[in-house]
Amino acid sequence: MRIRIVDAFTDRPFHGNPAGVLLLDSAFPPDAWLQQVAAEVNLSETAFARPLPPGGDADWALRWFTPSAEVDMCGHATLATAHVLREQGLAEGAVRFSARCGILTTEAGEDGAITMDFPTSSLTAVEPVPEVARALGAEILSLHDTSAHIGDLVVELADERTVRELDPDYAALRGYARRGVIVTAPAEDPSRGYDFVSRGFFPVFGIDEDPVTGSAHTALAPFWAARLGRTELTGLQGGARRGLVRVRLAGDRTLLTGHAVTVIDGELLGH
Repeated sequence: MRIRIVDAFTDRPFHGNPAGVLLLDSAFPPDAWLQQVAAEVNLSETAFARPLPPGGDADWALRWFTPSAEVDMCGHATLATAHVLREQGLAEGAVRFSARCGILTTEAGEDGAITMDFPTSSLTAVEPVPEVARALGAEILSLHDTSAHIGDLVVELADERTVRELDPDYAALRGYARRGVIVTAPAEDPSRGYDFVSRGFFPVFGIDEDPVTGSAHTALAPFWAARLGRTELTGLQGGARRGLVRVRLAGDRTLLTGHAVTVIDGELLGH
């Protein structure tokens, strides 16, 4: 069985967010095996995709696993999967994926970038939680909860420098979000090619920091569109390892665009 590691939301190896990708010939193997593979790959997500019969609502069924659990939605591993399908000549034009969060579509542009069509997350303002501020070591300007398939807390901080210099107490962040904590602030200098910055922490799933979380941008897009007065924006996410996500808010859908590059292509022997 062929397995690939793909760096998503970047056009350079060893940048962006790495994801494992396995394309299956038929039905999904048992969940326990999928989870074992994801734990062995030990990246924030490993994607498993299988072809569906023609004529249906989707072309491929897609599932994502962290090293410890299956998740409802994942942007960077979807981008990685679409990249592999295109690279292998298994899909042209738009690709429809059936996932736990519904039907997701991807389409490659002439420049090789892939655009994903995801549901826009809701944003519900909540009172700042002192324990979250202490765990982050920073003052919170605003706090928002997101929709069920995301399950993140979006934490607005004062500025880009504060976001970059965070050194959170990851253990202390456990229990304050269903999935993760996303910190964000406006770009210090938008002429650098991005409008806002963010970082994502997911200790609930054994991931201290996820370099570039595509699904979180379905919440960051409406958050920053409301503040900056534009529906097309670019976000820079990450600490030591970073990537760019172009977003376009289209009502109840958010379009996420980025590049991807395959860095490892090998054979999985533990069937």
